[in-house]
Amino acid sequence: MNNKINKILACIDFSEYSLMVLEYAIELADMAHTQILVYNVINQRDINMLETVSRYVPNKLHVETYIRDMKKERVKKIRVLLKENFFENKSDMNFKVDVGIPSEAILKTIETETIDLVVMANKGRGNISRFLFGSCAEKVFRHSPVPVVSVREPKKFKREK
Repeated sequence: MNNKINKILACIDFSEYSLMVLEYAIELADMAHTQILVYNVINQRDINMLETVSRYVPNKLHVETYIRDMKKERVKKIRVLLKENFFENKSDMNFKVDVGIPSEAILKTIETETIDLVVMANKGRGNISRFLFGSCAEKVFRHSPVPVVSVREPKKFKREK
């Protein structure tokens, strides 16, 4: 069994938790002297909805163009987030934006990028969808072949005495 951490996957969705995820990932990477892959997924649900709408508005909506533009926009947001908050650490970070079902995309990336540790929030943008469809974080926790660190806001989860 190899417990060496060579690569950390920091899953962000640009919610209020994204900064915390990056802070934890950086702290863990500093201790392990390792690199971070900052990862974001464009939800396949959004693409499916756009494909449905584009059938009714031909020649106005192009799914491939939307995906290309969305990837560029998210890469730009990641660069700004890193530059504004983690400028001194950005040399140790790479980033990747994919399209897919977030939990499945994360699990696939763990394998393809040889990830040793995942850092993600237990909440994110999809609180309503969690109630309806199940939590992305929960699916990753249950199926990840590597350890997953759950980041949460201490003030929101404070225990009553």
